[in-house]
Parts: sequence; structure tokens; C-alpha cells
Amino acid sequence: MKFVRYGELGHEKPGVLDASGALRDLSDVIEDIAGDILAALPDVDVNALPEVPGAPRLGPPVGRVGKLIGIGLNYYDHAAEVGLEPPKEPIIFMKATSSITGPNDPVYLPRGSVKSDWEVELGVVIGKRAKYVSEADALAHVAGYTIVNDVSERAFQTERGGQWTKGKSCDSFGPIGPWLVTPDELGDVQALDMVLDLNGEPAQRGSTSSMIFGVAEVVSYLSQMMTLHPGDIIATGTPPGVGMGMKPPRFLREGDVMTLAIAGLGAQRQEVRQDA
Repeated sequence: MKFVRYGELGHEKPGVLDASGALRDLSDVIEDIAGDILAALPDVDVNALPEVPGAPRLGPPVGRVGKLIGIGLNYYDHAAEVGLEPPKEPIIFMKATSSITGPNDPVYLPRGSVKSDWEVELGVVIGKRAKYVSEADALAHVAGYTIVNDVSERAFQTERGGQWTKGKSCDSFGPIGPWLVTPDELGDVQALDMVLDLNGEPAQRGSTSSMIFGVAEVVSYLSQMMTLHPGDIIATGTPPGVGMGMKPPRFLREGDVMTLAIAGLGAQRQEVRQDA
């Protein structure tokens, strides 16, 4: 199934898509797509639910996210384009949950930004508490999958000391959605085509088949170091084509438009604006 949250910022309601792609309201079934409900998402007769009129704003498909965890340099071809050796273990960083926005909300360049960049990524949403889980059992703890644009200010990230979190956590730097797709509907999570276009021109092209550390390995690995709770989201890395890897580098400017898609997970669109 494809679950969504729709409505104005901070007032999103739960919904689900029917077979034709129409949005149906889930408000009478569950309060929100968040917390423990992710361990047992409702199996309902979608066609019996009321249809939502118009084209409301889509929010992030998961509410009350506790942790937004990033995995760095997790694609062989991306590591090569930026001139770095593939890591021997997953590189972990955190993005502030205050960076999370809806899939089509604007991305705002923070004051002083000179090297803001794009990164289409597969997002893994935890459904059941995971602590010390094996790789064999890891996917049983996943509620579903979504798209994350891991927007990154590279100068903040790598030139100002400290950790990557500085360049990853700016307001609006975490567009998520449009859908939360359950594993049974998505199929093979390690065989998904990924694309990102900038102003209608190809930028990123890749596949989750090129991950260095697959989804099951990442979930298991993280669970050895921290408990993963329902609603935690893991952004699992990006394929080649980021701005810092271009020759010469190309970074985001006010007025740019990013469009992202992952097979089976829908698409995002963000206009780039300058923060006040």
C-alpha cells in the first residue's frame, strides 16, 4: 500500500492511495502515520474510504520522526566521483529532524550558503523496535520505504570543522515523500532506479543495486549501536551526479528546480529559494 500524510504544515492527516492513484482519507481509521502504528499499518478496503477532493499539499509521509540518520558514501560510483575510497564500514551522520519537509515544499538556501547540493536517496522507515538485530531479521523491522532528498551545504559540511551534521541539518534540507510504500508492494528494494534532474536536465542516475551496504546490512549495523524506534528514518546514500562531483562543481542557486524519483516510490519537486 501507499500511505501519505496530506494537509497544511503541522496539520497533516493520514491517507492512502487507491489503485487509480486517488487520495483516500484514513482519519477515521488511524490518528496519524506515526509511532507504534507503523508496526501494524491498517489493512483496509481502500475503496470504502472517502476520496479527498482537489490536490492538497503532501507532507512527509511519517509523523513524529525521532531520528533521521544518514549513511554517507554508500554507492561505489558516488565514492569514485568525489575521489574517495569506498568505506569499510557504513559512515553514519545525523540530520536534525527540524530539516524535514514535504516532498514538494521549497528548499531554502541558508544564509552564507555557497555550496548547497542535492542527493536523491532511498529512505527506510522503521516499523518495529530494532536492537541488536541480525542482518537476516533486519527487514522484518521495516515499515516501508520513501524518497529523501539529502540536501547538503558542502562548505558547512566539510570546511567548517566538526561533523557533517552542520551541512545536513539546515531548515528544509530534508524533503521526504511523497509516499510510504510497504515492502510487499515495492518488491526488491535493491533493484530500484533513481533519478534527479536539475532544471529539467539530467543530474543523478543510479540504482540501489550499487549500494556498498544494502538495506538489511545498514539496519542491522545501526541496531548494534543505537535502538531504532518506529518512525525513525534512514537515508541510505546517493548515486553519482551530485553537484560537488561535477567538473566544474555546480551548486544550487535561487530559482533552481529539483525533481527526484525512485521506481515504485513516486516523485518529488522542490523549488530553491533564498532564506530570509
